[in-house]
Amino acid sequence: MTHDVIVIGAGPAGMTAALTASEFGLKVALIDEQPRPGGQIYRNVGIADASIRHHLGPDYSAGAQIVDRFVRSSVDVYSGALVWDIDQKRTVSILAAGRVDQLTAHHLIIATGAIERPSAIPGWTLPGVMTAGAAQIALKSGPSVPEGRIVLGGTGPLLLLVACQLIEAGANVVALVETAPRSNLTPALAALPGALRAPAPLLKGIRMLATLRAEKLARYASARELSIEGVDRARGLSFVHHRTPVSVEADVVLLHHGVVPNTQLTRLLKLDHLWNDSQLAWIPKRDASGLTSRDGIWIAGDGGGIDGARAAEASGALVALNIVHRSGLVDNPTFEARASNWRRTLAKERAVRPFLEALYRPPQWIGSPADETLVCRCEEVTARRVREMARLGCAGPNQTKFFSRCGMGPCQGRMCAITVTQLLAEERGVSPGDIGAYHVRAPIKPITLHALATLREKHSPTE
Repeated sequence: MTHDVIVIGAGPAGMTAALTASEFGLKVALIDEQPRPGGQIYRNVGIADASIRHHLGPDYSAGAQIVDRFVRSSVDVYSGALVWDIDQKRTVSILAAGRVDQLTAHHLIIATGAIERPSAIPGWTLPGVMTAGAAQIALKSGPSVPEGRIVLGGTGPLLLLVACQLIEAGANVVALVETAPRSNLTPALAALPGALRAPAPLLKGIRMLATLRAEKLARYASARELSIEGVDRARGLSFVHHRTPVSVEADVVLLHHGVVPNTQLTRLLKLDHLWNDSQLAWIPKRDASGLTSRDGIWIAGDGGGIDGARAAEASGALVALNIVHRSGLVDNPTFEARASNWRRTLAKERAVRPFLEALYRPPQWIGSPADETLVCRCEEVTARRVREMARLGCAGPNQTKFFSRCGMGPCQGRMCAITVTQLLAEERGVSPGDIGAYHVRAPIKPITLHALATLREKHSPTE
């Protein structure tokens, strides 16, 4: 089936892009893995009851408006659909309800958002250890909170937010262990004047800190040498605080060291990427309109660099407006009038990013795990083995696959790619940008042979 525009991802960027494009008469399809629109940030907001919205706060509830507009739109929605391949002609292969289908479009908007950075510390694979984002998903989906004593470890605004949300939901949060180095304060203060152009995120942060202080939650700043305690499951978190070893007993450990763009699809399409040292992540190249290095393929939202939900919404609208403009469906004055409003929103939302990136920059050691730490969970490859491969002459991550199968498991490197790149760069004394990243091949997520066979059945001349 052919559309004018295919959007992948039903978060704020994807929904706004689809709504804007369809508003001007383009035939739009939106594909998303989840059963309902909203993405990770607004997951289930359309059906969330008052208690869940109260626990998650006004920023979450604000997503209900865009979700409501989206479900009433003329967009062709493919929910619960896994995108497992895209070819260079913008043919998107999806798996839904056990069957494979293909869609083609003149324009493809990738709005797949972000994923959490791996927190490869000793013991991070034990039962009872999750990411903070996973705990938030459980809260949005249930609501469900982890049982027992909870300790959160890492850095980033989401870590503080999840701590506050869990406390509001009645969870037993016993400690917050923050790993951002004290040296982050100097560059953060230098970026603060620019951040004051967008005071709302700063005020939100102040309110979260006030909540944590009011709860008298044990907080440890600039912690290092984090390690999960336990043999059969997590029993606590140990670390060094002000040169003093500390151990916090817990039943659940939530880890978080920021989010990075989800580049699986952009890698699959062999788009150009750059290493961004401010975000410590690979960023697909795109121009101011959102167009990538391949014509007809666009990126909206955090998949092109971490900016936040409000910025993602503006980014989605701008990408769609540029497609509409290129299609000749809107004149220049109308385009400029609509686009200028969204550009101002995007610039305002981005104003705070240098401050947040500096203040919550992950510590150097999160990309340089101890030798005994598992880096590739799928194939059980340790940091020591990655360093050995660098000394043996591995020039980049793709060579490590031949030496150890690192990155060849079901997740195709989602959980280890950045850490492997940073380890190889450190060992070889070069920039991560010089090391490169894993090649990604279809299917980007596992599908069954039975499901794949349904595509042949559909297009069989004897059908």
